Amino acid sequence: MFDKLEALEERFQTLSEKISDPAVIADQDSWRKYCKDHAELTPIIEKFREYKQAKKTIADDKQMLSECQDKDFEELIKAELAEAEASLEKISQELKVLLLPKDPNDEKNVIVEIRGGTGGDEAALFAADLMRMYSMYAESKRWKVDILNSNPTDIGGFKEVCFSIEGQGAYSRMKYESGVHRVQRVPSTESSGRIHTSAVTVAVLPEVEDVEVQINQNDLRIDVFRAGGPGGQCVNTTDSAVRITHLPTGIVVSCQDEKSQHKNKDKAMKILRSRIYEAMQEQQNAEIAQERKAQVGSGDRSERIRTYNFPQGRVTDHRINLTLYKLDSILNGDCDELIDALITADQSAKLANEK
Repeated sequence: MFDKLEALEERFQTLSEKISDPAVIADQDSWRKYCKDHAELTPIIEKFREYKQAKKTIADDKQMLSECQDKDFEELIKAELAEAEASLEKISQELKVLLLPKDPNDEKNVIVEIRGGTGGDEAALFAADLMRMYSMYAESKRWKVDILNSNPTDIGGFKEVCFSIEGQGAYSRMKYESGVHRVQRVPSTESSGRIHTSAVTVAVLPEVEDVEVQINQNDLRIDVFRAGGPGGQCVNTTDSAVRITHLPTGIVVSCQDEKSQHKNKDKAMKILRSRIYEAMQEQQNAEIAQERKAQVGSGDRSERIRTYNFPQGRVTDHRINLTLYKLDSILNGDCDELIDALITADQSAKLANEK
């Protein structure tokens, strides 16, 4: 590990010189690439330098202890030594986490698809609750939310809603949300006060560029039709809605939220690229299924990942057996405690796999 860190520190020093070189700055494409590489290495190198400083402190303290004649001063040195040794252990663990292979999608924007499952109208209402939760979470991170397509119900829910979240590191935190979200509560339509269980499926896809997934236009069937909805402004009088079928995979994407056919087509293509990319990733992951099993954020849509119990005011994440009695604040976008715990569990599983 430390040979690798020494090599990374040399690389970091070279990059520091390059991004300060006027000749490199003049070539903006190269300069931006070097800056990106430098920024990615910075937290690792800073932590490695902390590690080396802690090692030096330990060596100095041991040297002073061997020469010390003063009892009071000796106690002070021992206290500092114990603190430095504890710090060294902590930094060493943090370095191991920083050196774990990065998910290449972590810095990407995301496309989130929420679909009402078992439970009919109640599931559609909970799909709207999750849409609101993610929107408020994105707002707390200063990320931008844009609805790409939706199929609303008459009572304010969503049979299906698809939206993008744009912001630095969006996928690195949102990727743990893929799966089945279960809700237990008394529906507003229930007169006898019985608790119902409904389910909603969430899929989080990294947004991908044209260069990452190349789509042959000859492989597409594009249909246009009149947008539908519960009424009012949701219904267009022109054929602005777009349905794109990717013939090789059979993936179908529809968009109808915009009044412009061109905008609906652009949004549908954005979703289509991400779904094709996801299908490609699933194929790769099937080849490394055992490693995938050890990870928390496997993204399996059929996996029941979380229960939101309204009578008890609790949220339970079944992957890590974590229960938080703060349902209201989580549904208002306060999701960091949940997501941080999932990231920690995922990192621990990957570290165990490295051994």
